[in-house]
Amino acid sequence: MKNRKRYALVGTGSRSAMFSQALLETYRDTHELVALLDTNPARMDFWNRSFKENHGIAPLPTYAPDQFKAMLKEQRIDTVIVTTMDRTHHLYICDAMASGVDVISEKPMTTTAEFCQQVLDTKETTGRDLRVTFNYRYASRNSKIKELLMDGVIGKVNSVHFEWLLDTKHGADYFRRWHRNKINSGGLMVHKSTHHFDLVNWWLDTSPQTVYARGNLKFYGRRNAEQRGVTEFYDRAHGSPLAADDPFALDLAADPTLKGLYLDAEHADGYQRDRSVFADDIDIEDDVSVLVGYDNGATMSYHLTAYSPWEGYRVAFNGSAGRLELTCVETPYVSASDGDHNFAKNVQGSSPVEVSEPTKLVLQTHWEKPRQIELPQVNAGGHGGGDALMLKDIFAPDGNDPLGRSASHIDGARSILTGIAANRSMATGQAVNIASLLPQLPR
Repeated sequence: MKNRKRYALVGTGSRSAMFSQALLETYRDTHELVALLDTNPARMDFWNRSFKENHGIAPLPTYAPDQFKAMLKEQRIDTVIVTTMDRTHHLYICDAMASGVDVISEKPMTTTAEFCQQVLDTKETTGRDLRVTFNYRYASRNSKIKELLMDGVIGKVNSVHFEWLLDTKHGADYFRRWHRNKINSGGLMVHKSTHHFDLVNWWLDTSPQTVYARGNLKFYGRRNAEQRGVTEFYDRAHGSPLAADDPFALDLAADPTLKGLYLDAEHADGYQRDRSVFADDIDIEDDVSVLVGYDNGATMSYHLTAYSPWEGYRVAFNGSAGRLELTCVETPYVSASDGDHNFAKNVQGSSPVEVSEPTKLVLQTHWEKPRQIELPQVNAGGHGGGDALMLKDIFAPDGNDPLGRSASHIDGARSILTGIAANRSMATGQAVNIASLLPQLPR
């Protein structure tokens, strides 16, 4: 079929499935996935077998990282989709744009201020398109908040209180994978909280100015487990008798997709997807408090907990005319008897559907009784239904989005800079000015 845009998928771990499925199914009439690139050839072979079985297509050409530029030329790539390890995002983003190719990047856009500057400089020089995929903007509850704040229902927003809870199923997963080392992911302040920092930037239409943070590894890691009385430890779940009764263990062999993507691919690069969450080499935080001051004068108090018994978030906005409060329960509890075998959880970063994501949005203006704002209850799709809406906006935009949910390289930079500043603040004990990290952030 002629005139279809040609895409290469760079990084073929579990998160890539969202994009490949969209290209091979929903948007195949106008878009075409034509190549795969990964450090692990076995993982690409797994997807090619899956694509043939489920979509009836011939195996796609596969490439190693050192063949990136050759792939762009040989396959006439229009757009690269980057879903690699976070610390390598900037490499592919910059090389693609320098080669005249547009980019769609998973969040976070990159992990350090230096890498961020490289991306911004390359974008300025080349003029190519760069989009960062902030799917939480598209969740109906978050979009409704944006709409209400734009309408001025609580006047000028002066302060925000934001608490995000990751449960002992989803939260624990960041401590099994490569994310557990800050050099790879920037820690949860960059990898995960960039979602949340972006939401506040977008909701308030502003940029972070100063950041102060305190946090530590307080639950995961061997020392914390020992303090709770644990005496027996294992390195990884696969093949370990100790892991059999551990609710934190991930059984890769129990799920065909996890087995194919990771367990059966270990021989190619040695990567183990099922490491113990109570190991000594974990160097990211699981409990962090952050204070942020913004260009528009607003402030935010933020807290991330990665070992909660339930998952979801609470956010409240205090304005000159009242208060807006959202409570969202994404997973009401985690059952230890289930283990951690739910692949949809690990692919989409969303919870298994036990209830239909109860949400409660309450508006209370001065001198008035509180009023609950009706919201649709979502029980399907990752990130509160945001994934599907974001994919539609990427691959079939209608040009009509008054909420401005599409995220640019500027949005990508603003979000990670809050997390990068939080990391520096935790390391130094001092507040960090965003301008000291990136003096020329475009406004």
